[in-house]
Amino acid sequence: MRQLRRAVGDGMIVAQRNVIKIRRVPTVLVGALIQPLTMIVVFGFVFGGAIEIPNGNYREFLIGGVFATTVTFSSSFTAAGLADDMRKGIIDRFRSLPMSRSAVVVGRTASDLVLTMISVLVMGLAGLAVGWRVPNGIRAALAGFALLLLYAYALSWIMAYVGLRVRSVETVNNAALIVIFPLTFAANTMVPADTLPDWLRPVAEWNPVSAITQAAREIFGNIPAGTPEPTAWSLQNPVTYTLICVAVILFVFVPLSIRRYGT
Repeated sequence: MRQLRRAVGDGMIVAQRNVIKIRRVPTVLVGALIQPLTMIVVFGFVFGGAIEIPNGNYREFLIGGVFATTVTFSSSFTAAGLADDMRKGIIDRFRSLPMSRSAVVVGRTASDLVLTMISVLVMGLAGLAVGWRVPNGIRAALAGFALLLLYAYALSWIMAYVGLRVRSVETVNNAALIVIFPLTFAANTMVPADTLPDWLRPVAEWNPVSAITQAAREIFGNIPAGTPEPTAWSLQNPVTYTLICVAVILFVFVPLSIRRYGT
């Protein structure tokens, strides 16, 4: 327990350092907010008229996908931040200090969760402005946001491991774009999964991004009445599948990231 308290305490100090850095470099926050707002405008107003959701409103359908897409992309900030600290030698300075070995990674993932929370809040307000609603009420909204943030936190541990292995911020950003971009769009984020080609549909149905998107829509109450039930177990039970993915990611990448930091 003493080691755990020390790890949490040291991690919060590092997290505070990272949050102060965000405040002093506001372009980081601006960049995190522009992307989701752009997606809401482009898909909601430009493509929204061409995409039909039976018995439903495309903008309500869209917001759940934008939430999932944004928190997935936001995880790359963890990798970029750690890679930048590695390149500048800050990680080496941290390693020389009498602090918990896990503090740097814990602090980085915690501070990036704060950035994701701000992004989700702004997205929610933008969604309300364009017609998104939460018919299931405020408790459902809070539950949906909590699940999205838990999912984002798990992904940040994957990116923490990547950032500790790759010291170039440019390489991290390029690799994240190559992997995350198809992962978020080969899903039910922007269009229903049953409209995808037959060869792509199973990939989309078992894609964790599809699960968190479906879970958000169900919790918020954004699935129109009469919508056919998905055929894949992952989308029939999206909350359960998302929690399983989160547990597996944390079980694998938390120790991997901490061990990598110590080498």
